[in-house]
Amino acid sequence: MKTKHLYTEKERNRVKIICKRDWTIYSTNKISKEFISIKKDISDIKSAVFDFSKVEEFDSAGIILLIDFEHILSDNGIKVDITGFDAKQKRMLELIEAGYSQEELPNRYENPLQKIGRVTIQEYKLFKDFLEFVGQMSVSFFRLLYKPTLFRFKETAYHIEKSGLNAMFIIALTSLLVGLVISYQSLVQLAKFGADIFVVDATGIAITRELGPMLTAIVIAGRSASSYAAEIGTMKITEEISAMRTMGFDPYYFLVIPRIVALVIAMPLLIFFSDIVGIFGGMIAAKMQVGISFDFYIKRLQEVLDVNQYILGMIKGPFFALIIAATGCFHGFRVTRDTESIGIETTASVVHAIFFVIACDALFSIIYTQLGL
Repeated sequence: MKTKHLYTEKERNRVKIICKRDWTIYSTNKISKEFISIKKDISDIKSAVFDFSKVEEFDSAGIILLIDFEHILSDNGIKVDITGFDAKQKRMLELIEAGYSQEELPNRYENPLQKIGRVTIQEYKLFKDFLEFVGQMSVSFFRLLYKPTLFRFKETAYHIEKSGLNAMFIIALTSLLVGLVISYQSLVQLAKFGADIFVVDATGIAITRELGPMLTAIVIAGRSASSYAAEIGTMKITEEISAMRTMGFDPYYFLVIPRIVALVIAMPLLIFFSDIVGIFGGMIAAKMQVGISFDFYIKRLQEVLDVNQYILGMIKGPFFALIIAATGCFHGFRVTRDTESIGIETTASVVHAIFFVIACDALFSIIYTQLGL
């Protein structure tokens, strides 16, 4: 018959638990079962002593198990002592106890209130970090008023090309298709009342005031916000940003301001380009669906669509650009030292940029309505 790992010698309100054999990772299950049976018999005692002197072989798993037993008995009001350690065992016990935590593991299940609270705290911290970023960015902009030589013209021109000129194809394709769809769907309804001609009014005003700016901003948010976050995040992981600060360079002058200025310049132009392509898509749909000629469409457009409609849409451009560029750069600086955070922050930059763009557009709609524009 195999010998056990735990033996007890009980005296009134005190018990001595003698530990024997090997206490390794291979025997922890068996030792735990023996301890459960012993625990039932010593529920009425006041103190316990673990004698570790007769253990033949041990490893960290055995020491951790012993510490667990000590905490279980202590939680039940039993005073626990551990004796019989040699120098090696005592050293391992001290090392493991130094890093041992009695904190309970977080519960995997969260009730709705706990989840709402946790998410609220996370978003509050994120908002505070964003305000700090905006503050530092604003200080850097104001410093440029006193030292214009700090402005990076070459980098700004590069980002105008990269974020503006290179985005024209996807913006043109998206705007053309949306113009086609809006015009086609409007004609289906207007044809029922013999009001085909009003498709020009509906398409022109909808594209120039709302759809053109919104589509352009969403495309740029998905394209440039993610790019900014990934580029700056990669530089942070490779410690290029730390190297900049070590050499006395402000990363905001090199990484943030050129991107923001470039997008603020490019966005109104991209919106105007999107308006033209979207209206052209509406012209194609009107020609194919009800035979409205291009000449008649343009004449009607000149009657119902004045320059103010274009301007009202293009005014949104700089604000959308500021939101998109600032959000992308902010999430880039939030990247930590692990590569997984690049994907997390890149995704967050796109989601937040699109959300804030839509919120900003809703604010503009309210303002325009109140002003009667």
